[in-house]
Amino acid sequence: MNNQTTTTPLNFLNHQTGLWSWLTSTDHKRIGLLYMYSIVTFFLVAAVLGLLMKIEKSAPGETIMTAQTYNALFTLHGIIMIFIVVIPGLAAVFGNIFLPIMIGAKDVAFPKLNLFSFYLFLTGAGLGLYSQFANGHSPDTGWTFYVPYSAEASSNVVIALTAAFTLGFASILTGLNFIVTIHTMRAPGMSWFRMPLFPWSLYATAWIQLLATPVVGITLLMVIAERTLHVGFFDPKLGGDPVLYQHLFWIYSHPAVYVMILPAMGVVTEIFPTFSQKPVFGYVPIALSSLAIALVGYFVWGHHMFTSGMSYESRWFFSLLTFLVAIPSAIKVFNWLSTMYGGSVDLQPPLLYAISFIFLFTIGGFTGLTLGSVATDIQVHNTDFVVAHFHYIIFGGMGFGFFAGIHYWFPKIYGKLYSIRWANIGWGILFTGFNLLYFPMFIMGIQGMPRRYFDYDPKFQLGQTISTIGAIILFTGLITMISNLIYHAYKGATAPANPWHGVTLEWQIPSPPPHENFDEIPVITRGPYVFDNPHTTK
Repeated sequence: MNNQTTTTPLNFLNHQTGLWSWLTSTDHKRIGLLYMYSIVTFFLVAAVLGLLMKIEKSAPGETIMTAQTYNALFTLHGIIMIFIVVIPGLAAVFGNIFLPIMIGAKDVAFPKLNLFSFYLFLTGAGLGLYSQFANGHSPDTGWTFYVPYSAEASSNVVIALTAAFTLGFASILTGLNFIVTIHTMRAPGMSWFRMPLFPWSLYATAWIQLLATPVVGITLLMVIAERTLHVGFFDPKLGGDPVLYQHLFWIYSHPAVYVMILPAMGVVTEIFPTFSQKPVFGYVPIALSSLAIALVGYFVWGHHMFTSGMSYESRWFFSLLTFLVAIPSAIKVFNWLSTMYGGSVDLQPPLLYAISFIFLFTIGGFTGLTLGSVATDIQVHNTDFVVAHFHYIIFGGMGFGFFAGIHYWFPKIYGKLYSIRWANIGWGILFTGFNLLYFPMFIMGIQGMPRRYFDYDPKFQLGQTISTIGAIILFTGLITMISNLIYHAYKGATAPANPWHGVTLEWQIPSPPPHENFDEIPVITRGPYVFDNPHTTK
């Protein structure tokens, strides 16, 4: 049952051994790692697909694949990245591993439901992959499944829709679990405004998961009913309205952007005070801005549909709300920079990724305002400009937030230290490749390069070639970063309990954490970011 040596302290990694002990574990930390290994695997698969698509577009005309293959890879890339990687992403991994520890709890409120959520996630991911190969017909509708094409296409759309529905159900259960955990299991003395800011971001995210995800779930079921039972919801041939599908899809899918980005904001909010050895600037505004983003984010979906025949009043209303949702995001950026100002800044790899997050997310945010303005959106709608904006927000935001988080909490999770030098090299290659890949798309989009196109006018070849080179560099950086982490998870030097001199609860317990986190539930007597004596725990 227990198989540990006398020299290795008992922790969540070794308190039970064997594959079965992991697959049946209700330990929130093990479930978080299962999510991480699954998500990283799918991420690498989707990254390879993205690289192949960029190589295809390195020159006009057909290079390494046909148009039909390109459309299928495009759909698979989107389904994996959005539904399997980005939406669960940070919340499922670091939320599961660290939320209970950071609020002083021994586990989440519903441990068995947590494990069930993971298996729902795996089921949905498996269905998504199966849809690409069943009956020799890969879905080529794009990850948005726009009707009427998704209602009429002969490919395995129903299987792909079922996969997305199952993944959404897993997301709902995770959000419910986190909400109940935060409400009922905070340590004695941990009032709402003594709670660290990463749990605050998870709390705002969980409400979006709980309230917005059912909308897209029902919508996907309606498309399935339309295809199988011929009930007219969205298909004009059956008396349906395809614009209704867009409304219902984006009512969920724009708040889903904040499901992707809010946990990343929470991660970097933990990193800035730790590597500045200074209390976070504006704790209350950061906490409340997470809730404000979640709330206002429900009402801005219409800016995806300015070209669909929307009324004048609706256009200015959605445009105004799009600009308003930028305010709480700007509050966070201001407070992150202010936290570093005057601090004892230690430029370690987690901070490099966190600063990169600010830079890339800010570019994504400003270009989002361009898309939120009706006049400019009509000019660049459905061009590469949108693709670039989306990736600066999602990959530059959630992706670099995830990389910051794994470099920050790696010593705590594994009790090992990675190579700082190779982590810095990996960051430099990644950051360079990212900007070479996506920034030319802004320029090509303004010039009229349509998105999703297999081929293009030769005038775009220079931009496409630079973008392809960036994709190769970016992929090299990913391999460098992941190789460094995997190698040192096994061969790295033993990490102290608190290598970064953090002051939140996860840094006050051993590395790796014990099976039940705490011998005794801590009693909280002050706020979470007090650096009056940061070197007491090492």
